[in-house]
Amino acid sequence: MGQMLRAALMRHPAQIARWLHGTHMLAFLPAGALVGFWIGGEVLLVVLAIGMPLAYVLAGQADHDTLDPDRPLPDLIDLPTATALADQILARATAAKLGTACLLVEAEGLDAIRRRAGDTVAQELQDSVLQRLRAQLRRGDRVARIGDSRFVVLLSPSLRLDLDALLLMSYRMQRALEEPAETEGGTHFLSVAIGFCASSRLRGDGGGAQLLDAAATALTEALAHGPSAVRAWSESMRVQRHARKTLLEEAERALAKGQIRPWFQPQLCTSTGAISGVEVLARWLHPDRGIVSPDDFLTALEDAGHLDRLSEVMLDASLSALRQWDEAGIAIPRVSVNFSDTELRNPRLVTRLKWDLDRFGLPASRLGVEVLETVIADAPEGVVARNITALSQLGCQIDLDDFGTGHASITALRRFAVHRLKIDRSFVTRVDRDEDQRRMLAAVLGLADRLGLETVAEGVESVAEHTLLAQLGCDHVQGFGIARPMPADQLADWARGYAERVAKAQNIGRSAGTR
Repeated sequence: MGQMLRAALMRHPAQIARWLHGTHMLAFLPAGALVGFWIGGEVLLVVLAIGMPLAYVLAGQADHDTLDPDRPLPDLIDLPTATALADQILARATAAKLGTACLLVEAEGLDAIRRRAGDTVAQELQDSVLQRLRAQLRRGDRVARIGDSRFVVLLSPSLRLDLDALLLMSYRMQRALEEPAETEGGTHFLSVAIGFCASSRLRGDGGGAQLLDAAATALTEALAHGPSAVRAWSESMRVQRHARKTLLEEAERALAKGQIRPWFQPQLCTSTGAISGVEVLARWLHPDRGIVSPDDFLTALEDAGHLDRLSEVMLDASLSALRQWDEAGIAIPRVSVNFSDTELRNPRLVTRLKWDLDRFGLPASRLGVEVLETVIADAPEGVVARNITALSQLGCQIDLDDFGTGHASITALRRFAVHRLKIDRSFVTRVDRDEDQRRMLAAVLGLADRLGLETVAEGVESVAEHTLLAQLGCDHVQGFGIARPMPADQLADWARGYAERVAKAQNIGRSAGTR
């Protein structure tokens, strides 16, 4: 019976689906049951009782598969629905010897607005973006939201859909979507990235899944090239995506095998010359390629959702190293670990850190938590703010990383109980040779001093920069001019040698003073 019903549905799927799902069926079903019992008795009634629900289910499947073009799309659809719709439009375009295209639109900034202003305002902006997109499209084009900030556009079959036409359409959409949007929460500005692929660029008999995947690859490329970028899919992107996928798979295996480990870069106190702490940096020692750039594998792990696991590995190994240095009599006051926005969103973060510190018998003051300035600027409230505040109350030192490159306010510095400002290397480079650079750095150091905050300058690469930073009042320094990042055992050897050099210099100074 199921095969017969499916065969019937396949011949006229959309018409039968609409008929079976119509409101008239509420009246037809009881009448059909009575007629069936009167004509054929209990046997026919059983057939109807089984057959009608089965036909209803099969019709629903057929309806989902065909996605009747006359039926409007809901505002939000899932990926399988988008893929089925792309399959249908591609089939129609191929049959008519026309072209189609898929555009994926990312409204950047929606996540930050949701964190700052709440779900209601974010929902208003989602609706606004959808309405503006629909206003830019032709009759027959399909558009829907497929994520919190991502929208899919599938163009109806058309004769002229070359690269120039699609670029013009993308820029027109972008201009419309980036106009200021008014909500009850105020005026909001979004930047929009677009990636697209024309059906003519698909190889062979590519289907809807391939069209969507190609547009997603182009969108990823657009997002990687700054705000408001537009990218068209090309064959070279497929090669690059394969390389990224391979890198991700290797990074996942490396993390599982312990090949990604913490290295440590010393920080020195400019007043005493002593080691004041170390920053923890992730390093991947690839068996064939050597040291892989953190920018490459950190992005891959973030995309795969593995940053929490990496954080656990880094923290565990760092606290273990700190304990070993203590036992060896090496004075390393503190280790500072970088925490991303993703990690700071973990509601169990503070509990996990407290448990780790207790496990190694270390006070919270021995752990520094480095947070990017942009994270504080984008998250004045919510779980990120609560976690940072709780870590400070626990006794951890909060370092604001890359200070001067974001938009954190003075109020935010107070609210989050920041202890130290990490001055970005862009303020340090050539400070000994550039008067304007020196004045800017002096202003930043003066601000920190008035706020009662310590400072650490990163990217120090020369003795002259080190000396000038000390003269300007910077409290701590780190950089290649002092020491490169190194594994825990090498840092122990470096710290012993450095302590001997400092002691020798002090003895020479005392000897010279007694003559």
